[in-house]
Amino acid sequence: MRTDTPNPPDGSDASHGFEPERRARALVEALPYIRRFRGAVVVVKYGGHAMTDPDLATSFARDIVLVRSVGLHPVVVHGGGPQIGEHLRRLGKQSEFRDGLRVTDAETLEVARMVLVGKVGRDIVSAINAGGGAALGLSGEDGRLVTAVPRDPALGFVGDIAAVTPGVIERLVAEDIIPVVSSIGADADGHAYNINADTMAAALAGALGAAKVVYLTDVAGLLADPADATSLVERATVAEVEAMIASGAVQGGMIPKARACIDAVLAGAGSAHMLDGRIRHAVLLELFTDAGIGTMITADRESTDCRSVDRESADGVSEGKPGEG
Repeated sequence: MRTDTPNPPDGSDASHGFEPERRARALVEALPYIRRFRGAVVVVKYGGHAMTDPDLATSFARDIVLVRSVGLHPVVVHGGGPQIGEHLRRLGKQSEFRDGLRVTDAETLEVARMVLVGKVGRDIVSAINAGGGAALGLSGEDGRLVTAVPRDPALGFVGDIAAVTPGVIERLVAEDIIPVVSSIGADADGHAYNINADTMAAALAGALGAAKVVYLTDVAGLLADPADATSLVERATVAEVEAMIASGAVQGGMIPKARACIDAVLAGAGSAHMLDGRIRHAVLLELFTDAGIGTMITADRESTDCRSVDRESADGVSEGKPGEG
């Protein structure tokens, strides 16, 4: 794994030891990735500590602006479980969970919509706009983006995704606007449902034909040995991740995240990436460096979405979607 990652351009981690040659080398290393994925959609599921730490939140917003500025099209998807829980506590309402999912009655749903769409989403949009981007917030209810169906009557208004109609996202992307999507959907009759944000990101990545979907978590990625923090799996296929789940190497809360990555790839995303959002500029390090910092999951070993690009071909060819950029 990389141990000499460059300090950020905003100066927040500036070091006198970061000499000009290393700065230039970092830019040169990024160039083939920028050329290869120019015009491509990258879905980023934003969550974990990266969302609740103000400094990391500001850094994340600037990174998303940079991703858009170099020609990629980021789409941010977010949840907000801790924020919903905190608001419910302020209202004196106790949260109930079943199999890791919040039981969502009508009152809890209204709180979730208010917090996700009206607070968390607005904060992300404001941070991206303050960083020089042009972001717009919406939820799966808008433009019939996500059609939901109830998962289980015992869970109340918790939904699964029945269909994605990505037209509203595609129109925003075409206008160089960064969509920020809250994980709320609606059924055919317009009734809202709370949807897992990991699931939402996977479904949108597939529907949009995203080159990549990136999940920010509070862990380094998938570990070959859960007890060994140094056993990071840098690259795996869908079949290999399924085997890790079956063997118990992937446990607990990592299982739904791993399955979301699998679902995204099987739905048509070029690759899925799980990385530690507590690391400053994690998205940039994963997208634009040879080593990356997390786990990349692809359909098979022959996938063209390799960790390292073919630099000779990338120097003169853009491999994004034709006509975009």
